[in-house]
Amino acid sequence: MNVRRILGRPWVASLAIFIVFIAVWQALTGGGAGGPGAVDPEYARLAGQSAAVQPTGAIPPPTAVAARGWELLIDAFDRSNPNNLGIAWHLLQSLGRVLLGFVLALIVAVPLGFALGLFPAVYQALNPFIQVLRPISPLAWMPLALYIFRDSGISAIFIIFICALWPMLINTAVGAANVRQEWVNVSRVFGLDPLQHITRIIFPASVPMIMTGVRISVGIAWFVIVAAEMVGAQSGIGYFIWNEWNNLQLSSMIVAIVLIGLIGLGLDVGLAWIGTRLSFRE
Repeated sequence: MNVRRILGRPWVASLAIFIVFIAVWQALTGGGAGGPGAVDPEYARLAGQSAAVQPTGAIPPPTAVAARGWELLIDAFDRSNPNNLGIAWHLLQSLGRVLLGFVLALIVAVPLGFALGLFPAVYQALNPFIQVLRPISPLAWMPLALYIFRDSGISAIFIIFICALWPMLINTAVGAANVRQEWVNVSRVFGLDPLQHITRIIFPASVPMIMTGVRISVGIAWFVIVAAEMVGAQSGIGYFIWNEWNNLQLSSMIVAIVLIGLIGLGLDVGLAWIGTRLSFRE
């Protein structure tokens, strides 16, 4: 294969940027023995912990983060200590909360979005409330949710519902309101009843806009859950990061941050693939 063709591929550029980033990080943190990112092995031995997780007073080098990542991977599904679950269980808890809150938002947002897009009177009646509620930060609801539900897990699901609702609602309404007139005319020619008109014309034509809203909602929900779980939760990746911060285990925090990013990327790619399969084809 032509070398120039290989070098011109986007993934090669991405890989080169990643390698440069790691090299700069390693150089700045002095990953070698005695550098500012190094840990005294004797201190680690006396503490009975891995050198990869010791507080150093500086950002740990990538070698330490990689070592800690390997340790967390090995014990990812450990449940021997209820107060120190493996990181996989925390990720699953967070994903479960995001999924439940997102599904509840989807159930509300799509039908209501169609009503807003197809019936101007409904839009005019509800739009003032939407414009008042939409700018409120999801985390501003957290104290009220904790007071009402008395449970941090349920409160986090409620926060996910709130933050996931608006992008899907608005995108669905815009998609339903801007269906091409030719397709609407086809529906009239064939005499489709209102339900058939929505299911066979409006919905398929609105799928690209709906899926855009879904991708935005999932992205917002995935980063909001981290902050929500830092407030009173006893599980989840947000709780894990906050707990590691309290223990000054920066390597563990960085590993968790990387996992959050990778899972977010996976969710977005998966939803983009689903969107291409559901898109309306002329």
